Amino acid sequence: MLDAIRWDTDLIRRYDLAGPRYTSYPTAVQFDSHVGTFDLFHALRDSRKALRPLSLYVHVPFCANICYYCACNKVITKDRGRALPYLQRLEQEIQLIACHLDPTQKVEQLHFGGGTPTFLSHDELRQLMTQLRKSFNLLDDDSGDYGIEIDPREADWSTMGLLRELGFNRVSIGLQDLDPAVQRAVNRLQSLEETRAVIDAARTLQFRSINIDLIYGLPRQTPENFARTVDEVINLQPDRLSVFNYAHLPERFMPQRRINSDELPTPAQKLEMLQRTIEQLTAAGYRYIGMDHFALPDDELAIAQEESTLQRNFQGYTTHGHCDLIGLGVSAISQIGDLYCQNSSDLNQYQNALASTQLATNRGLLCNTDDRVRRAVIQQLICSFNLEFAEIEQAFNIDFRGYFGEVWPQLQAMAKDGLIELNSERITVLPAGRLLVRSVCMVFDAYLEQQNRQRFSRVI
Repeated sequence: MLDAIRWDTDLIRRYDLAGPRYTSYPTAVQFDSHVGTFDLFHALRDSRKALRPLSLYVHVPFCANICYYCACNKVITKDRGRALPYLQRLEQEIQLIACHLDPTQKVEQLHFGGGTPTFLSHDELRQLMTQLRKSFNLLDDDSGDYGIEIDPREADWSTMGLLRELGFNRVSIGLQDLDPAVQRAVNRLQSLEETRAVIDAARTLQFRSINIDLIYGLPRQTPENFARTVDEVINLQPDRLSVFNYAHLPERFMPQRRINSDELPTPAQKLEMLQRTIEQLTAAGYRYIGMDHFALPDDELAIAQEESTLQRNFQGYTTHGHCDLIGLGVSAISQIGDLYCQNSSDLNQYQNALASTQLATNRGLLCNTDDRVRRAVIQQLICSFNLEFAEIEQAFNIDFRGYFGEVWPQLQAMAKDGLIELNSERITVLPAGRLLVRSVCMVFDAYLEQQNRQRFSRVI
């Protein structure tokens, strides 16, 4: 079974390194200012000519309250009026991008992230979706994968009804932890009842999928109180679960400086939390998809992994990796063919660029042949836990063993340690290596030695 995991504490301690999460390869760390709007227009033209399907990501950066652990691009404000000038510029961006695409290109996937997308009023959400439908070919038959991130403190039954009416059929709910002491330590007070009410609404309104986010490693967490949170979440029966490792990087993320580092659990406690969580979720019937993600066996992600069609992009694991990803809003990232590009992460710069009828693209990367080879290798390992050399050799006209000769000794060492099975035809990530698949992928990362590892979270 693909979801089988074997817990090996010794291996985990040896291979629990800091490294990328590989939502892309090359990673966003490699983006630079040499990529701009000309490159984006060129990539959009290629997408239009090929009539490739689309995935849209819309970033809404506003939050009414700050969560101390958060590393997202956000604007903390109680002033709901801050959204209006942003939405005006966002609509300009939508129009500027859409005119370079073909109106028949279907939007298979749509995702609103943030921030807190439901910071917007009902009228603002309606207007934004109206503009998206005018500019892009959104599907009307509920067959699209249209999701939105929900903060249960910012949503009620009427909000959920509106979202369903607007075409959303998936919700991702931020929960993190249910223990009041932990919630106070990270400034996110959210009751189980609030969360259950949103989930009940989503089920009644026939949303197709519910995801819940949890974080382990937060201040005042213990293996015992986190296990209670996981039990409560299992009772809610989400279709998917994301269980993230909290990376405490206060030198990079200012809100994290409000967290008392003395209250953080020890590395040994974090490992115990993860081990218990895996045991609890496995016993409840969830499958380990990889990279912190779990899903019920009948979920699309679990089915795609079984069928070796699972992919990964800036939105995480997806069944729509074949789509061109268009990022809209401040800090949003697009992946169109071999081009990665990102909007300015500064709200004022983003809005000022669009006020001048210019796109806010300010950095990115165009993949070369080597990037494409390594991207395909990492994608296969991280999604399928298996890599057939013949597929890579045929796709890129290379000899796999010869191309990756320099890293072969590292792969042999991993095979000796029991992370992988290595032979002349394939790499298979073994049950003891699946939690550490990022470490296996890092072997194939040509940029990693040049990078400051402090920029990345640890594997576990």
